[in-house]
Amino acid sequence: MSRLPQRIVCLTTETVEVLYALGEAHRIVGISGYTVIPPEARKEKPKVFAFSTGDLERILAVQPDLVLCFSDMQADIARDLVKAGVPVHVFNQRSVEDILAMIETVGRLVGAEEKALKLVGELEAVIEATRATAARLPRRPRVYFEEWDEPAISGIRWVSELIAIAGGEDIFGELASRPSARDRILPDPLEAARRCPDLIIGSWCGKRFRPEKVVARQGWEDVPAVRDGHVHEVKSAIILAPGPVAIREGLPALAKLIGDWANGPEAAARP
Repeated sequence: MSRLPQRIVCLTTETVEVLYALGEAHRIVGISGYTVIPPEARKEKPKVFAFSTGDLERILAVQPDLVLCFSDMQADIARDLVKAGVPVHVFNQRSVEDILAMIETVGRLVGAEEKALKLVGELEAVIEATRATAARLPRRPRVYFEEWDEPAISGIRWVSELIAIAGGEDIFGELASRPSARDRILPDPLEAARRCPDLIIGSWCGKRFRPEKVVARQGWEDVPAVRDGHVHEVKSAIILAPGPVAIREGLPALAKLIGDWANGPEAAARP
Protein backbone atom coordinates (compact mmCIF):
# COMPACT_ATOMS: atom_id res chain seq x y z
CA MET A 1 0.00 0.00 0.00
CA SER A 2 1.30 3.46 -0.91
CA ARG A 3 2.30 5.68 1.99
CA LEU A 4 2.04 8.78 -0.18
CA PRO A 5 -0.85 11.19 0.47
CA GLN A 6 -3.96 10.18 -1.46
CA ARG A 7 -6.40 12.90 -0.40
CA ILE A 8 -4.88 16.38 -0.66
CA VAL A 9 -6.52 19.73 0.02
CA CYS A 10 -4.82 22.74 -1.61
CA LEU A 11 -5.64 26.07 -0.01
CA THR A 12 -3.94 28.18 -2.70
CA THR A 13 -4.04 28.01 -6.47
CA GLU A 14 -0.35 27.35 -7.15
CA THR A 15 -0.19 23.88 -5.58
CA VAL A 16 -3.35 22.94 -7.49
CA GLU A 17 -1.60 24.10 -10.66
CA VAL A 18 1.47 22.01 -9.87
CA LEU A 19 -0.45 18.82 -9.09
CA TYR A 20 -2.40 19.12 -12.34
CA ALA A 21 0.82 19.74 -14.26
CA LEU A 22 2.37 16.62 -12.71
CA GLY A 23 -0.62 14.45 -13.63
CA GLU A 24 -1.56 14.07 -9.95
CA ALA A 25 -4.88 15.93 -9.94
CA HIS A 26 -6.69 12.76 -8.84
CA ARG A 27 -5.18 13.25 -5.38
CA ILE A 28 -6.91 16.63 -4.89
CA VAL A 29 -10.12 16.42 -2.86
CA GLY A 30 -10.56 20.10 -2.02
CA ILE A 31 -9.40 23.53 -3.18
CA SER A 32 -9.60 27.19 -2.26
CA GLY A 33 -12.45 29.20 -3.72
CA TYR A 34 -9.79 31.52 -5.13
CA THR A 35 -8.25 28.82 -7.30
CA VAL A 36 -8.17 29.92 -10.94
CA ILE A 37 -5.47 27.77 -12.55
CA PRO A 38 -6.08 25.44 -14.17
CA PRO A 39 -9.67 26.51 -14.99
CA GLU A 40 -10.95 22.93 -14.93
CA ALA A 41 -10.08 22.64 -11.24
CA ARG A 42 -12.95 24.98 -10.37
CA LYS A 43 -15.36 22.64 -12.15
CA GLU A 44 -13.93 19.36 -10.93
CA LYS A 45 -12.89 19.95 -7.33
CA PRO A 46 -14.97 20.95 -4.28
CA LYS A 47 -14.25 24.38 -2.84
CA VAL A 48 -13.65 23.90 0.87
CA PHE A 49 -12.11 27.21 1.97
CA ALA A 50 -11.63 30.80 0.86
CA PHE A 51 -8.05 31.92 1.46
CA SER A 52 -7.56 33.05 5.04
CA THR A 53 -11.13 32.45 6.19
CA GLY A 54 -13.54 29.54 6.06
CA ASP A 55 -15.04 26.61 7.93
CA LEU A 56 -12.59 24.05 9.28
CA GLU A 57 -15.32 21.41 9.19
CA ARG A 58 -15.64 21.71 5.39
CA ILE A 59 -11.97 20.78 5.07
CA LEU A 60 -12.25 17.92 7.56
CA ALA A 61 -15.35 16.62 5.75
CA VAL A 62 -13.30 15.59 2.71
CA GLN A 63 -10.97 13.59 4.99
CA PRO A 64 -7.61 14.92 3.79
CA ASP A 65 -4.39 13.12 4.58
CA LEU A 66 -2.43 16.26 3.63
CA VAL A 67 -3.30 19.96 3.43
CA LEU A 68 -1.05 22.35 1.50
CA CYS A 69 -1.10 25.95 2.78
CA PHE A 70 0.71 29.19 1.98
CA SER A 71 2.49 31.64 4.28
CA ASP A 72 1.60 33.26 7.58
CA MET A 73 -1.69 34.38 6.06
CA GLN A 74 -2.91 30.81 6.55
CA ALA A 75 -1.20 30.29 9.89
CA ASP A 76 -4.47 30.12 11.82
CA ILE A 77 -6.08 27.46 9.66
CA ALA A 78 -2.79 25.51 9.57
CA ARG A 79 -2.72 25.56 13.39
CA ASP A 80 -6.33 24.41 13.62
CA LEU A 81 -5.73 21.59 11.15
CA VAL A 82 -2.70 20.41 13.09
CA LYS A 83 -4.77 20.44 16.28
CA ALA A 84 -7.37 18.34 14.45
CA GLY A 85 -4.69 15.78 13.61
CA VAL A 86 -4.29 16.59 9.92
CA PRO A 87 -0.81 16.65 8.33
CA VAL A 88 -0.02 20.11 6.96
CA HIS A 89 2.74 21.52 4.76
CA VAL A 90 2.99 25.31 4.64
CA PHE A 91 4.86 26.80 1.69
CA ASN A 92 6.22 30.33 1.77
CA GLN A 93 7.60 30.93 -1.74
CA ARG A 94 8.42 34.60 -2.34
CA SER A 95 11.07 34.48 -5.06
CA VAL A 96 11.54 32.80 -8.43
CA GLU A 97 13.89 30.25 -6.84
CA ASP A 98 11.30 29.62 -4.12
CA ILE A 99 8.67 28.89 -6.79
CA LEU A 100 10.93 26.31 -8.43
CA ALA A 101 11.75 24.78 -5.05
CA MET A 102 8.03 24.55 -4.22
CA ILE A 103 7.41 22.60 -7.42
CA GLU A 104 10.18 20.14 -6.58
CA THR A 105 8.85 19.70 -3.04
CA VAL A 106 5.29 19.04 -4.21
CA GLY A 107 6.70 16.46 -6.60
CA ARG A 108 8.50 14.69 -3.78
CA LEU A 109 5.42 14.75 -1.55
CA VAL A 110 3.41 12.80 -4.14
CA GLY A 111 6.16 10.58 -5.55
CA ALA A 112 6.43 12.48 -8.83
CA GLU A 113 9.92 13.91 -8.39
CA GLU A 114 11.06 13.12 -11.96
CA LYS A 115 8.04 14.92 -13.45
CA ALA A 116 8.59 17.85 -11.11
CA LEU A 117 12.24 18.18 -12.12
CA LYS A 118 11.18 18.09 -15.78
CA LEU A 119 8.67 20.88 -15.15
CA VAL A 120 11.31 22.94 -13.33
CA GLY A 121 13.67 22.42 -16.25
CA GLU A 122 11.04 23.68 -18.68
CA LEU A 123 10.47 26.79 -16.57
CA GLU A 124 14.21 27.40 -16.22
CA ALA A 125 14.44 27.27 -20.02
CA VAL A 126 11.76 29.98 -20.26
CA ILE A 127 13.71 32.11 -17.79
CA GLU A 128 17.02 31.70 -19.62
CA ALA A 129 15.51 32.37 -23.04
CA THR A 130 13.85 35.51 -21.71
CA ARG A 131 17.07 36.65 -20.07
CA ALA A 132 18.98 36.15 -23.32
CA THR A 133 16.43 38.16 -25.29
CA ALA A 134 16.49 40.92 -22.68
CA ALA A 135 20.28 41.15 -22.94
CA ARG A 136 19.88 42.23 -26.56
CA LEU A 137 17.42 45.04 -25.86
CA PRO A 138 18.71 48.50 -26.82
CA ARG A 139 17.60 50.02 -23.51
CA ARG A 140 16.06 49.05 -20.16
CA PRO A 141 12.90 50.73 -18.86
CA ARG A 142 12.37 51.88 -15.32
CA VAL A 143 9.24 49.95 -14.31
CA TYR A 144 6.61 50.77 -11.72
CA PHE A 145 4.60 47.65 -10.92
CA GLU A 146 1.44 48.45 -8.96
CA GLU A 147 -0.11 45.55 -7.08
CA TRP A 148 -2.95 47.64 -5.64
CA ASP A 149 -4.15 51.21 -6.02
CA GLU A 150 -5.89 52.28 -2.81
CA PRO A 151 -3.48 52.36 -1.08
CA ALA A 152 -0.71 52.12 -3.66
CA ILE A 153 1.29 48.92 -3.19
CA SER A 154 4.44 48.05 -5.14
CA GLY A 155 5.35 44.59 -6.44
CA ILE A 156 6.42 41.57 -4.42
CA ARG A 157 9.82 39.91 -4.78
CA TRP A 158 9.11 37.33 -7.49
CA VAL A 159 7.48 40.03 -9.64
CA SER A 160 10.49 42.32 -9.18
CA GLU A 161 12.80 39.45 -10.16
CA LEU A 162 10.72 38.63 -13.25
CA ILE A 163 10.85 42.28 -14.30
CA ALA A 164 14.65 42.16 -14.10
CA ILE A 165 14.79 38.88 -16.06
CA ALA A 166 12.60 40.46 -18.75
CA GLY A 167 14.95 43.44 -19.07
CA GLY A 168 13.40 46.06 -16.80
CA GLU A 169 14.39 47.84 -13.61
CA ASP A 170 11.90 47.81 -10.74
CA ILE A 171 11.82 51.36 -9.35
CA PHE A 172 10.82 50.01 -5.93
CA GLY A 173 13.24 47.10 -5.88
CA GLU A 174 14.22 47.96 -2.32
CA LEU A 175 10.67 47.18 -1.15
CA ALA A 176 10.24 43.94 -3.07
CA SER A 177 11.80 41.71 -0.42
CA ARG A 178 9.14 42.71 2.09
CA PRO A 179 6.75 39.73 2.10
CA SER A 180 3.71 41.53 3.50
CA ALA A 181 1.70 43.77 1.18
CA ARG A 182 1.16 46.25 3.99
CA ASP A 183 4.93 46.71 4.20
CA ARG A 184 5.01 47.65 0.52
CA ILE A 185 2.40 50.40 0.81
CA LEU A 186 3.81 53.66 -0.53
CA PRO A 187 3.50 56.28 2.25
CA ASP A 188 3.37 58.94 -0.45
CA PRO A 189 1.81 57.67 -3.73
CA LEU A 190 3.48 60.57 -5.55
CA GLU A 191 6.84 58.91 -4.83
CA ALA A 192 6.12 56.57 -7.76
CA ALA A 193 5.65 59.58 -10.02
CA ARG A 194 8.83 61.23 -8.72
CA ARG A 195 10.84 58.15 -9.67
CA CYS A 196 9.84 58.75 -13.31
CA PRO A 197 8.96 55.24 -14.51
CA ASP A 198 9.15 54.64 -18.26
CA LEU A 199 6.65 51.82 -18.00
CA ILE A 200 3.76 51.34 -15.58
CA ILE A 201 2.34 47.85 -15.17
CA GLY A 202 -0.77 47.38 -13.10
CA SER A 203 -1.98 44.12 -11.63
CA TRP A 204 -4.61 44.95 -9.05
CA CYS A 205 -5.14 41.69 -7.22
CA GLY A 206 -8.76 40.62 -7.61
CA LYS A 207 -10.01 43.48 -9.75
CA ARG A 208 -9.50 44.91 -13.23
CA PHE A 209 -6.67 47.38 -13.68
CA ARG A 210 -7.88 50.80 -14.83
CA PRO A 211 -5.12 52.61 -16.81
CA GLU A 212 -7.32 55.69 -17.19
CA LYS A 213 -7.36 56.11 -13.40
CA VAL A 214 -3.57 56.05 -13.28
CA VAL A 215 -3.25 58.54 -16.15
CA ALA A 216 -5.69 60.90 -14.43
CA ARG A 217 -3.78 61.03 -11.13
CA GLN A 218 -2.88 64.55 -10.10
CA GLY A 219 0.82 65.21 -10.52
CA TRP A 220 1.40 62.25 -12.87
CA GLU A 221 1.01 64.07 -16.18
CA ASP A 222 4.78 64.45 -16.70
CA VAL A 223 5.65 60.85 -15.79
CA PRO A 224 7.33 59.37 -18.90
CA ALA A 225 5.07 56.28 -18.88
CA VAL A 226 1.95 58.45 -18.72
CA ARG A 227 3.19 61.02 -21.22
CA ASP A 228 4.20 58.36 -23.76
CA GLY A 229 1.26 56.01 -23.27
CA HIS A 230 3.07 53.12 -21.62
CA VAL A 231 0.53 52.15 -18.94
CA HIS A 232 -0.55 48.52 -19.19
CA GLU A 233 -2.08 45.60 -17.32
CA VAL A 234 -0.78 42.12 -16.65
CA LYS A 235 -3.62 40.00 -15.28
CA SER A 236 -3.15 39.26 -11.59
CA ALA A 237 -4.03 35.59 -12.13
CA ILE A 238 -0.87 35.04 -14.17
CA ILE A 239 1.61 37.15 -12.21
CA LEU A 240 0.56 37.37 -8.56
CA ALA A 241 0.21 33.63 -7.92
CA PRO A 242 3.67 32.24 -7.08
CA GLY A 243 3.39 29.10 -9.19
CA PRO A 244 4.43 27.91 -12.66
CA VAL A 245 2.02 30.34 -14.34
CA ALA A 246 4.04 33.35 -13.14
CA ILE A 247 7.01 32.06 -15.14
CA ARG A 248 5.17 30.40 -18.02
CA GLU A 249 2.71 33.24 -18.73
CA GLY A 250 3.51 36.18 -16.46
CA LEU A 251 7.15 36.44 -17.51
CA PRO A 252 6.40 36.45 -21.28
CA ALA A 253 3.70 39.09 -20.69
CA LEU A 254 6.23 41.30 -18.89
CA ALA A 255 8.85 40.63 -21.56
CA LYS A 256 6.49 41.70 -24.34
CA LEU A 257 5.64 45.00 -22.65
CA ILE A 258 9.30 45.69 -21.89
CA GLY A 259 10.39 44.68 -25.39
CA ASP A 260 7.72 46.84 -27.03
CA TRP A 261 8.91 49.81 -25.00
CA ALA A 262 12.60 49.15 -25.63
CA ASN A 263 12.12 48.74 -29.38
CA GLY A 264 9.49 51.46 -29.75
CA PRO A 265 9.57 54.66 -31.80
CA GLU A 266 11.64 56.47 -29.18
CA ALA A 267 14.42 53.89 -29.57
CA ALA A 268 14.24 54.05 -33.35
CA ALA A 269 14.62 57.84 -33.22
CA ARG A 270 17.94 57.60 -31.39
CA PRO A 271 21.08 58.30 -33.43
